[in-house]
Amino acid sequence: MGVKTRIAIGALAFSAAGFVALTADEGFIPVARRPVPGDPPTIGFGNTRHADGSPVRLGETITPPAAVKLAVRDVTVKEAVLKNCITVPLHQYEYDAFVYLSYNVGPAAVCKSSIPRKLAAGDYEGACKTLLDFKFVQKRDCSLPQNRHFCGGVWASRQKWYRVCMGEADK
Repeated sequence: MGVKTRIAIGALAFSAAGFVALTADEGFIPVARRPVPGDPPTIGFGNTRHADGSPVRLGETITPPAAVKLAVRDVTVKEAVLKNCITVPLHQYEYDAFVYLSYNVGPAAVCKSSIPRKLAAGDYEGACKTLLDFKFVQKRDCSLPQNRHFCGGVWASRQKWYRVCMGEADK
């Protein structure tokens, strides 16, 4: 196996494998619904807003091609924000994991977390481990068995993407 080198973040883009894994994790929702009570309505592949920024409304519908287009647009927007707060070189799999997290919780949350500071300090492992800190939905700890019915697959997804970030698992 060849030597793995990190790539300047400006040269990285979310990989096709990362995008396929993200859409598989999110699942396709053709009719807008609330994934968790109290959350905003979601449509397509976890989208809460349309391309024009307007919020998704309960009952709206979307086709699979339109959902893919919206997800690609959202990834692109979130990548641009991440590239302003993460400035160090990354492996593709690390980058994909941070883009996934940004797609799921928002780039502002990722940028305000300890991830950029840990990366800047060279603590790549610590930055990856921080993905596991994003385990709460409406103040409920999704890693606790009693909350799994409420949180769905949030904890399993965080564990999966942590392993991806660490280079231990395929997407």
